[in-house]
Amino acid sequence: MEIAYHYQPYIDPEFESLIERIHPPRVCVDNDSCQDCTLVKVDSANRHGILLEMVQVLTDLDLVISKSYISSDGGWFMDVFHVTDQLGNKLTDESLILYIQQALCATRRGGIPKELQTCLKREVRPCHVSTEHTALEMTGRDHPGLMSEISAALYELGCHVTAAAAWTHNSRVACIINLEDGLKGGPIVDLKRLSQVQEKLENVVEAHHESGEKRSVRLTAPAAGRTHTERRLHQLMYADGDYEQCQGCDGSCRLWKGCPKTHVTIETCREKGYSVVNVRSRDRTKLLFDTVCVLTDMEYVVFHAAVSSQGAMADQEYFVRRQDGRSLVTESERHKLSQCLVAAIERRVSHGLRLDVCTQNKMGLLSDVTRAFRENGLSIARAEIGTHGEKAIGSFYVTDASGNDVNFRSVELVRREIGGSALVVNRTPDATSRASSSTISRTSSGEVDVERPRFSIGNLLWSRLERLSGNFGLIKS
Repeated sequence: MEIAYHYQPYIDPEFESLIERIHPPRVCVDNDSCQDCTLVKVDSANRHGILLEMVQVLTDLDLVISKSYISSDGGWFMDVFHVTDQLGNKLTDESLILYIQQALCATRRGGIPKELQTCLKREVRPCHVSTEHTALEMTGRDHPGLMSEISAALYELGCHVTAAAAWTHNSRVACIINLEDGLKGGPIVDLKRLSQVQEKLENVVEAHHESGEKRSVRLTAPAAGRTHTERRLHQLMYADGDYEQCQGCDGSCRLWKGCPKTHVTIETCREKGYSVVNVRSRDRTKLLFDTVCVLTDMEYVVFHAAVSSQGAMADQEYFVRRQDGRSLVTESERHKLSQCLVAAIERRVSHGLRLDVCTQNKMGLLSDVTRAFRENGLSIARAEIGTHGEKAIGSFYVTDASGNDVNFRSVELVRREIGGSALVVNRTPDATSRASSSTISRTSSGEVDVERPRFSIGNLLWSRLERLSGNFGLIKS
């Protein structure tokens, strides 16, 4: 028998980091150039996914990114983020500035070491992100009471929920629940027990699905390199096909009007071989993170981009190619990317009344809370809950069983059952929207109109990047 040999060149793993060692990343936090925001400037060797990692660092600090200019042609990456805190103030805390500088450099070395967080005297990550526990990932058809059934099954199996995050969109649901052994503590490592948990949960989910209908239940072991929870939720919903029903504005309205729908246009820049992706939508927190998640996970490389928000609206423009170097050639490619961008923007838009939970953590807490919701006719549209020391802290967005506004009598009954001080109705403006009423007016026909013309990103992009490239000479590590 003739044996076929295949030869591949050997590449020393250290070679990939050679450029970074020769030219380490440079980060500058500038409070002098702009009156109303802090500029975070990054100058670094480029690689796929670097933009998402840097946006993730800033969003995990709850910072608001109002503008960003990006250039990564060739092997170098230059970016400027305009950021403020949640109250619209500049960043003045020296420990926060130090953390940003060190964390953005650490992303180039494969992750942020835990010791970096000591400079802030707190753990910097969403409360529902964990790398020390067993993780349950579930997708399927959404229905009222699903979270209650899953958390009740986990409680019966002796599993303690340490954190959970769930999104619903287009009648589909994705959730990630972090678990530990309710008796021994720590992750669940016994293979027989893991098999029992998986089988029980599959039965719970399967009971509400037709034969052959798409669904998934998966348990994963603790891992230091576990994907960021919110990015993983995007990946789960994409795999589940929630984007297939998405459709942005059909173009019947003018783009500069305050249309509530998301506008996505994709054109070809033949001279440079780019596809130019324009996205216009309502502004909200983490919008840039959600958009870049989609582009990165669908294996598009961002070569240049400009992002701007003012008042109610946000404009994003990306010059992209596929990772293999091609632009978007076919109409089906452009249509799918448009659908996925619309889906990514819609998933985090919260529907329903927000209820904040802060109470003593205990085994079965999530089961108790979600059972109270179900028994009083409330359905969970989105949920995030985690632990801080001995406390369980989180938020639930709830509707009635039909997806409509809740009856406040039902909410009061839930509060009495859980404990009045543990559950609070949050009546502040939704954090997923940064619309300012002072910047919006209505025309005589009732249309929402924003007090400015559409931001022309394409016309300004190259001049902006040229100006920024001159500024990077002043950056000090």
